Amino acid sequence: MQRNTFTRALIALAAMAALPLAAQAQATVKLSLGHGAAPGNPRHEASVKFAEIVKAKSGGRIEVSVSPSAQLGDDAAMVTALRTGALDLSANSQGAVSTVVPEYAAFGMPFLFSDLPGAWKVLDGPVGKELAAKSTEKGLVVLGYWDNGIRQMSNSKKPILKPEDLKGMKMRTPPDAVTVDIMQSMGAEAQQIKFAELYVALQQGVVDGQENPLMNISASKLYEVNKFISLTGHKYEMTPFLMGKRSWDKLSEADRKIVQDAATEATALQRKLSQEADDKLITELKAKGVRVDAVDKAAFEKATSAVDDKWMASPIGAYVKKVIAAARAK
Repeated sequence: MQRNTFTRALIALAAMAALPLAAQAQATVKLSLGHGAAPGNPRHEASVKFAEIVKAKSGGRIEVSVSPSAQLGDDAAMVTALRTGALDLSANSQGAVSTVVPEYAAFGMPFLFSDLPGAWKVLDGPVGKELAAKSTEKGLVVLGYWDNGIRQMSNSKKPILKPEDLKGMKMRTPPDAVTVDIMQSMGAEAQQIKFAELYVALQQGVVDGQENPLMNISASKLYEVNKFISLTGHKYEMTPFLMGKRSWDKLSEADRKIVQDAATEATALQRKLSQEADDKLITELKAKGVRVDAVDKAAFEKATSAVDDKWMASPIGAYVKKVIAAARAK
């Protein structure tokens, strides 16, 4: 009798000890996702889709809260928050991330990609995998390379048709050293202003113009204060979809798979929406009274050629050369 009682007690203790692990496995996981784009932008739509897929694949156990429009800080602040664990996920920007992982700047060389699929092919290849590895070393896990489009210029003063038209113009740039170099190579005055503050800066004449993909110009209604758009296509920019390594390491293997699978689906959606936006927005913007001009791209390429040389001679020059070679190997 004593032996049976003792055995039952051991079994009960073992069951009680196992409860916390079982409870932990079934516990709700709450994740925060921040980005700087407005609702309606492909970045936001894909973020919402990611949250929906994660919730569905986890049976409602993993919840992702999406905060758009820089509600959690600008891109640079969100990169810092990812690395400290204060933020779990971010659809961020190439320029902001390059301050931590300098190699991101390589994808912004002028006129590197003429279309979006060409950029995606390189990002999904060996140099993209190398970049992901460098990111992990700095506390950032790449879940996917989203798209921030081929960038165009807009301004409130006049049509920009050739590089000389930029001389003396005050052009806003993101915190991206390559973009600053591109603007300065054509004689523009580059000023860095947070994207969330850009509309007002353009409206008040703090700057004359800016550069962004058409989807950003449309979603944030920049065309209301910039009636001239020039299809310069001067650079490509990605949107790295990142998870802080501290947050990633807290997930179980099963939950990591759920998050990664959802990110893969969201990446495909974001790229599709980005491609569709470029195809339709020229017509829509013209219908809203915006002047949209083609430019002499050969002249712009010539005017910005020194930017490649500068970056190939920089500390990340070897990686820049790899990216340029991959982009041209078509």
